[in-house]
Amino acid sequence: MRLSTKGRFAVTAMIDVALREKLGPVPLSDIATRQQISLSYLEQMFSKLRQQGLVTSTRGPGGGYTLGHRADAITVADIIGAVEDEAPAKSSTETMSTTPDMAQDLWDTMNAKVLDFMQSVTLRSLVLDQLAKGVKIEQKPAPNRGVFKKPAHQPVRTNAPNSVFALGQSLLARG
Repeated sequence: MRLSTKGRFAVTAMIDVALREKLGPVPLSDIATRQQISLSYLEQMFSKLRQQGLVTSTRGPGGGYTLGHRADAITVADIIGAVEDEAPAKSSTETMSTTPDMAQDLWDTMNAKVLDFMQSVTLRSLVLDQLAKGVKIEQKPAPNRGVFKKPAHQPVRTNAPNSVFALGQSLLARG
């Protein structure tokens, strides 16, 4: 399994979606703004995540992405495996058949341990870590569904008299 920037961004974006799952679908444009990731890059990643069933999409106003499974059922290995191009790379022993890689067992063991670790870390645990660090989840405002928004009525307060008689009284009082 490869570890790359694409995998790191995918895990970050999935944490963002999981943090806000109770607020409804999360638009990619919001994730792009918060995490400073290109929107087109996110679209490519979320297409792969959706194909693997890790997220579901909702179209239209108020649409976006939600988790496809519970957060405790999604692992870091699932996320990285979904977005990385998993074409099996040739090992160095296959490319250089005359000289076997003497450290190949080391690399295979290391890859197995990294994979085991990534399978043990759930999205839920990453969300709980972020909440423990004090990450604040902003409430999104209700979408403006109407064409015209009803103006808020503000009463007008003046210090001027409200009639000609009151004006005369105030002028006489000044003296």
